[in-house]
Amino acid sequence: MQNITKRLIVWAVVVALILLVPLVAMQFTEEVDWDPFDFVLMGAVMFGVGLAYELIVRRSEKTVYRVAFGVGLAGAFLLFWVNGAVGIIGNEGQPANLMYGAVFAVGLVGSIMARFKSRGMARTLFAAALVQFLVPIITLIVWPQVSWGGTGIVGVFVLNAFFAMLFVVSAMLFRRASISEPNRF
Repeated sequence: MQNITKRLIVWAVVVALILLVPLVAMQFTEEVDWDPFDFVLMGAVMFGVGLAYELIVRRSEKTVYRVAFGVGLAGAFLLFWVNGAVGIIGNEGQPANLMYGAVFAVGLVGSIMARFKSRGMARTLFAAALVQFLVPIITLIVWPQVSWGGTGIVGVFVLNAFFAMLFVVSAMLFRRASISEPNRF
């Protein structure tokens, strides 16, 4: 129990140090404009990511499982951060960006259904990657006149491919971790 407490204290310190970056940046530029809610939200999300990682990886001694979970969690966190801060399609106010919530729903529901076992997690992350890649395609069909922002449509597809690849890498690592599991899901 003391070990987990120490690790959570480390996570809290890391989160505080990361939050110093926008705080300091706000002193030098108007480009970074966080209000107290932004700091609380991002602090809670980052600490939640650390807590989830600590609680789930304790279930497995396998390094490959831990790395797989870390990569998937990092991908989900970065997707949340980028989409919430500036938006992926157009800007953060673009309704099409709400479709990325489906990626989180697939990840959460799939992980719970898989009971965090490697084989099921691999399937879940492959499904999340597919949903991630489908969002801009669906946007093209549903909102053909949408503003794609400064990066344009190609930039949106490249960014989506980046996130999808994070989920695919995580899925492949989970698949590798599942090879020696007695009860494959």
